[in-house]
Amino acid sequence: MEKTNYNTIDEYIGTFAPAMQELLQAIRNTIKKQAPEAKETISYGMPTFKSTENLVHFAAYDHHIGFYPTPSGIQAFQEEICNYKWAKGSVQFPLSEPLPFGLIERMVAYRVKEAKAKFEAKKKVKK
Repeated sequence: MEKTNYNTIDEYIGTFAPAMQELLQAIRNTIKKQAPEAKETISYGMPTFKSTENLVHFAAYDHHIGFYPTPSGIQAFQEEICNYKWAKGSVQFPLSEPLPFGLIERMVAYRVKEAKAKFEAKKKVKK
């Protein structure tokens, strides 16, 4: 992975070996299934899905996939991620294990619902 200023998710995914491309595309499709209206972009040098705010980011590393559902997304799934390495806003899914696509789906669905609720609350305050 030489280039770091990608313009599209396709461009980002295209920099990896075919097996990793397949995995990244599967993550992308999983996210799109739960957030079909989200805009795909690159933020912080990573594939990002956003609606009224950034929903999730993901990135490939040598030994893991970094998944970034924001601090609230991590907090909401503490019990499910306890066996993974995690931090305030991220979780690392090791490449030595099958990716937990069901967990990724639930985290994305949670973030979509949360972002929508925040947006609706802001609209009510402005009225």
